[in-house]
Amino acid sequence: MKKRIAAAVLAIMAATAVSAQAAEKIKIGTEGAYPPFNFIDPAGKIGGFDVDIGLALCERMKVECEVVAQDWDGIIPGLIAKKYDLIIASMFITEERKKQVAFTNPYYLAAMTHAAPKGAGFTEFTNEALKGKVIGAQSGTTQAEYITATYPDAEIKLYPTQDEANLDMVNGRLDLQVGDMLPLLDWVTKNADGKACCELIGEPITDKKFVGEGVGIAVRQEDNDLRERLNKALDEIRADGTYKKINDKYFTIDVYTMK
Repeated sequence: MKKRIAAAVLAIMAATAVSAQAAEKIKIGTEGAYPPFNFIDPAGKIGGFDVDIGLALCERMKVECEVVAQDWDGIIPGLIAKKYDLIIASMFITEERKKQVAFTNPYYLAAMTHAAPKGAGFTEFTNEALKGKVIGAQSGTTQAEYITATYPDAEIKLYPTQDEANLDMVNGRLDLQVGDMLPLLDWVTKNADGKACCELIGEPITDKKFVGEGVGIAVRQEDNDLRERLNKALDEIRADGTYKKINDKYFTIDVYTMK
């Protein structure tokens, strides 16, 4: 009789453990305003490379995931306040951000670039050469840090979203902007306004002081177990071709290696 009771208890415990594991849910925070990495489509659904990678990682970890949109300026505070469990929003891994959050291994590499109206004629990218020019970037980003530090004698304009910076350039209110190379490349080659008005100029900006180690997924500093699970899942989707399938949906190069 005791053996039967013990066996029943063990069975209940096992079933409870399986049920708890199956019920695990994770919230993903992203911006929703940084195409093609993250955006909100006309139907109101959040999509993009970041989102697809995040959902693939959730599937590999066998957890349910919900994607939450958050304005960029509040995205790290939102994580710390536990509005979501991780950020996958094309965030550069930098020493400054490591003071607030922990990062996974990079899930893609990145560089920044300058964009300007076609025929603007910029050939030098020094503070002296760009003195008095109106230079823009998205606020709260590494790009904003870069232009503020590099061009102190320019007129700096910062925007809540990348789309707003692009719009001001289209409308002639910016002489130059600095942004993440891949979204700006997408804008000047695929977007009608971007193709008509603007081009990428100069060499890619790869200064590690600003671009760091690459782009990572941010978690709260105490969530080391989640960080390690994400790293393992990232290795697995790289190995089985899932990452390549998502990559090729958005890009013509492998953004994990930039080749």
